[in-house]
Amino acid sequence: MQHDILIIGSGFGGQCAAINLLKRGITDFKILERRGFMGGTWCQNSYPGAAVDVQSPLYSISFEPYKWTQMFVEQAELEEYTHFIINKYSLRERTLTHCNVEHVRWDTISQQWILTTSQGELRARVVINASGPLSTPVIPKFAGRDSFQGISFHTNNWNHDVSLKGKRVAIIGSGASAAQAIPAIAPECGHLHVFQRTPHWVMPRPDRKFSGWQRALLGIKPLHKALRTLIYWELETRVIGFKYSPWGLKQFAENVARKHIEKQIADPELRAAVTPDYTIGCKRIILSNTLYPALCRDNVTLHTKGSGIAEITPTGILTTDGQHIELDIIIYSTGYDATDGVISYPVIGKEGRSLKEFWAEYPRAYLGTTMPGFPNFFVVTGPNTGIGHTSAIFVIEAQMNYIMKSLDAMKQRHKAVMEVSSAAEADYTQMIHTEMEQTVWKSGGCHSWYQSKSGHVIAMFPGFSFTYRLMANRFKPQHHEFS
Repeated sequence: MQHDILIIGSGFGGQCAAINLLKRGITDFKILERRGFMGGTWCQNSYPGAAVDVQSPLYSISFEPYKWTQMFVEQAELEEYTHFIINKYSLRERTLTHCNVEHVRWDTISQQWILTTSQGELRARVVINASGPLSTPVIPKFAGRDSFQGISFHTNNWNHDVSLKGKRVAIIGSGASAAQAIPAIAPECGHLHVFQRTPHWVMPRPDRKFSGWQRALLGIKPLHKALRTLIYWELETRVIGFKYSPWGLKQFAENVARKHIEKQIADPELRAAVTPDYTIGCKRIILSNTLYPALCRDNVTLHTKGSGIAEITPTGILTTDGQHIELDIIIYSTGYDATDGVISYPVIGKEGRSLKEFWAEYPRAYLGTTMPGFPNFFVVTGPNTGIGHTSAIFVIEAQMNYIMKSLDAMKQRHKAVMEVSSAAEADYTQMIHTEMEQTVWKSGGCHSWYQSKSGHVIAMFPGFSFTYRLMANRFKPQHHEFS
């Protein structure tokens, strides 16, 4: 089967790509989705307590306002919004579900990408990878992990058939997903053991419900845009602390987080256990009003480094201080392969060079989107496009501007193939990592999932999101080669 363009992934990245193509009158494309349903992150992650940590009016497609019920909406409403977008633009009939991409190879003779999938071979002139950085869950290889005879699963694939009522449960991990799941499941569990490798800074969640008339106003595009703009610029000021003002970061973030601990936790031992020893922002900041109260419950035990996991046994967990904890259920909230494994399938470009080889030192891409030697191949939310202070959808839409202008440039020049030059990519990558040295993600004294195995910060863009958008909007033909 042959198409002009193939989009891999049906989350917000894939949806935005498809909508932008349709707006340009491009209809010869297909979306490939490995799961049996469309929607990506907010349809897959249905664990208890799942919710967005960016204000909803901003965490949405800019030209598709929605009458949100609260400022930070929960998973079910985000799933509704996802299906609203899919249905409005009739994307289901343009999607192949249960279509897992296994291998992608550039064919120099036909100047096409050949995709080996679970539904056979597909060909396309252009490939847009929108599989997303938070789509491949990771479970560490704990000793004895496979010997556990109880029930275990990752928060990314929550087992809703299992009741936690009265059960002895462990949740391994203390990041963003765990921080949402712990308060939601703690009242139900007989006892909940939380295994924390390193604590995260937690700040209050400024949530609020919208009344009926406020929701009606959200449906009016100019008012929705005004609210988005207000939220956007408020969040954008955080970059000043993350990059330019350690004093401001301490005053306006870390001090607030410390007071949050003091207000919600009375026990000095527990306070010490949840207080990080690195600069706030180095790891992802968690917004929660319910995590600390949950950790204070009588039926919740927090395990830190001193009582970490030595081994998983058939009946529970053996800790490093010699305890054996009997368990019925183990929940892994251990994150994703979001840097080195941002693309999970092999990609073979020109002259047989693999993307794995190109990324051997660390993942890199011009505007986080294109790589030399991989013509007509675009990565949505690729290396160094992550944003720690604002909406990821803002950056996705910026990438779409670059991708669509790339397609326009080929059409205007009557060329079928485009790739970024090696020099342009090298200059861009050097700029990214030079700028990164000034950020808290590089110098904040922690090791986070933002970093690849090389130690380079790969997940984040080192600056204001509007700076990235300006660069993505200004397509530079001189940085590209056409053939």
